Amino acid sequence: MKWINRIDRYVIALGVISLVVAFLTHFPELISLFDRSGQNNLFPGMHWADVANEILFTFIALLLLFVMNTVLFKFDRPTEHISWWKLLLSFVLTWIVSNLLGQGFVFLHHHFDIPAIDAMVHHYLHPLRDFIITCIVVGSCYMSYLLRRSQLVQVENQQLRTENLVNQYEALKSQLNPHMLFNSLNTLRSLIRETPDKAQDYLQELSRVLRYTLQENESQSVTLREEMEFVRAYIFLLKMRYEDNLSFDIRMDAETGSLQLPPMSVQLLIENAVKHNEISNRRPLTIRIQAEGHCLTVSNPLQPKLTASSGTRIGLANLAKRYQLLFKQEIVVREENDTFIVTIPLI
Repeated sequence: MKWINRIDRYVIALGVISLVVAFLTHFPELISLFDRSGQNNLFPGMHWADVANEILFTFIALLLLFVMNTVLFKFDRPTEHISWWKLLLSFVLTWIVSNLLGQGFVFLHHHFDIPAIDAMVHHYLHPLRDFIITCIVVGSCYMSYLLRRSQLVQVENQQLRTENLVNQYEALKSQLNPHMLFNSLNTLRSLIRETPDKAQDYLQELSRVLRYTLQENESQSVTLREEMEFVRAYIFLLKMRYEDNLSFDIRMDAETGSLQLPPMSVQLLIENAVKHNEISNRRPLTIRIQAEGHCLTVSNPLQPKLTASSGTRIGLANLAKRYQLLFKQEIVVREENDTFIVTIPLI
């Protein structure tokens, strides 16, 4: 319905512009019709039917020119890229077609006695009017395109801000939810009692995780190098909790470190694997992270928990939406040979 309403507004706007321009381009003739002095030297022998027919033809010609530009150059689609050469081509083509339509109207007037203005000055004004009409048609189409594109960018930016807020909220809630906080504090208490040196390291990594979550609130993208520094701190906390039952196989090409991705993307994928799979002495879990070329892949063997996870399951959908809004890219989620695999682009 929204798309239909936008089309309706576009069509109405073109109709109104065509009607107004049709009257304005024949404004001198309209003024001459009201000349009561009998000294109408510019347009001798002109009648109301002649002017009305000229206005009607101009109105129809304008509509045809608008339709031609809309169909050929997609001025009504803000997602299209209108380059300067395309704009120039639109101007030249519109000028040529406007001139041909005018000649067609003259042909109909001469051969089929269709009412029209025969005054010499009127014919001299035709080239100027063709140029003005071309400027108005192409300019109106382009201004409409820029306005729609600006509105689209504003909507996408608003969506992006909303998605980022949701992601930041979910990430922060995940770090501070009572269950994880209890496990972290319980692990910290055990370390303080048994190995105080490790407890200090654990507390330092926990503060780094929380600091990164808070500091990246304003960022739409980070480098893979920055993300992996945070991920290693997050992995440290998980390893303290699951010990040898959880392992990681991380492989990264050196040149991928400067590529961009949304913040906390890799952490989200690791959290997703830990949340939905059994991790125990009987079934240890290995999470593989591989960055190669312009892709990063996180995979793990499928070993579902016996009890259903209490997760919200919006993490992957949220990540996919952020990629679409930020980079116009898609993430790939698949299951292959009892392995859950997520591939995300590196920009």
